[in-house]
Amino acid sequence: MPTLVTPTTAVHASFLDAVEEFRAEGRGLPRDNSMLGRDISVYGSSWRDPAVFARYVEESVAAARDDVMPPPGFVRSTTLWYVAGDTFIGRLSIRHRLTQRLLDWGGIIGYDVRPSARRRGHATAMLRESLPLARGLGHDPVLVTCDHDNVASRKVIEACGGVFEDRRGEKLRYWIATGGT
Repeated sequence: MPTLVTPTTAVHASFLDAVEEFRAEGRGLPRDNSMLGRDISVYGSSWRDPAVFARYVEESVAAARDDVMPPPGFVRSTTLWYVAGDTFIGRLSIRHRLTQRLLDWGGIIGYDVRPSARRRGHATAMLRESLPLARGLGHDPVLVTCDHDNVASRKVIEACGGVFEDRRGEKLRYWIATGGT
């Protein structure tokens, strides 16, 4: 049964396969402003080296700590991977705070499911599983956004209780209760 876990080197091989799937759909190109896109452009093929991958895993985990400064333009975030055994299925980030850019564009929770694992309910399960974790970080409700033409992501957000607020540019903005009071 897949579950959200702290990033781990145990999924190295399937992570590399997933990155190739993401690259094939254009992720990691200069126009990709997502966290995943940035990671692909920064690490490129160097992820194949187990030592580099281990360092990436450490950095991904450390990004949630108060004593680690996020890259310029990013905020502190908790990154989790959705895995089944040693198979990487996707990733999810819970940002610790909103900036104006995240309020308009990115939201509190962002997620990616590798292309070969889509349309199987993984994104919905990931988002649902992350809501109590977001509540633990002080978020209730959380803002989740998607591209206006991403019907699949819109359905995921709505299945998790997302209430549509508005459209800002190309982004649809939804609020989801995390179960807090």
